[in-house]
Amino acid sequence: MRDFSQDHLWLSINTATVRKQRGVEQPLPAIIEACAKRGIRAISPWRDQVAAAGLGRVSSLVKTHGIALSGYCRGGMFPAADAAGIKAAHEDNRRAVDEACELNAACLVLVVGGLPGALAGKATHKDIALSRSQVRDGIADLLDYARQNKMPLAIEPLHPMYAADRACINTMEQALDVCDALDPSRTRALGVAVDVYHVWWDPKLEAQIKRAGKERLLAFHVCDWLTPTTDLLNDRGMMGDGVIDIPKIRGWVEAAGFAGYSEVEIFSSVNWWQRDCAEVLDTCIARHKSVV
Repeated sequence: MRDFSQDHLWLSINTATVRKQRGVEQPLPAIIEACAKRGIRAISPWRDQVAAAGLGRVSSLVKTHGIALSGYCRGGMFPAADAAGIKAAHEDNRRAVDEACELNAACLVLVVGGLPGALAGKATHKDIALSRSQVRDGIADLLDYARQNKMPLAIEPLHPMYAADRACINTMEQALDVCDALDPSRTRALGVAVDVYHVWWDPKLEAQIKRAGKERLLAFHVCDWLTPTTDLLNDRGMMGDGVIDIPKIRGWVEAAGFAGYSEVEIFSSVNWWQRDCAEVLDTCIARHKSVV
């Protein structure tokens, strides 16, 4: 396993980690500048942040600072209640691929979606099998376009607590079943994003990481699971503050062939989003050296 204790060359910052500090939205260009100042070599920005700053400006900034994108957040949200909704999701995902290509991202992360309408508070149906079928079909459609543009797609399985509203793919096994069905030749066009917050609990995790192998392991996200947790969405912990054995999981993904960035992704409305951006980034660097 790589030694992270001496530097932070393999640290990436998912920009949600410092997107809204003390109630003030942090412009993406400012986040990029703060990362560059600290020698952070990679980020993973969100589409709305890129849109607010301007795709061209963000593209220019990352090139100027020599900053890589460990991923781009996010595509997905494939299920819909009708044909018009399916078409809209398809078109939006193609735009996400185009943006990821412009930014030279390592992959486009897919949060696949759940029951249509659930995220807004009222699901249009209860048929999760139908949603999973629409997800598979949506990824199949997008994969052709992504292949043409040489942009890998990374399915991110989310914790089962998000099955209704955010992602009906909830385990590595489910995600890899889709990968094997749609990309049986393991061309690296389709793989997974392993986020420890979502998968640490899975008794099959080590075996499924081995199954994924180098061709399927496209991204690795880190934070921690706090006990007690006060909010299932926005109370993620800084690495080392919770119960996840992050080094063990990193050891598994590296043994399987992953050699990319460890991407810090923390949603923390009552703690880390209440601190200065500089403090959060400096803590990420320190914890990346000591507990990742």
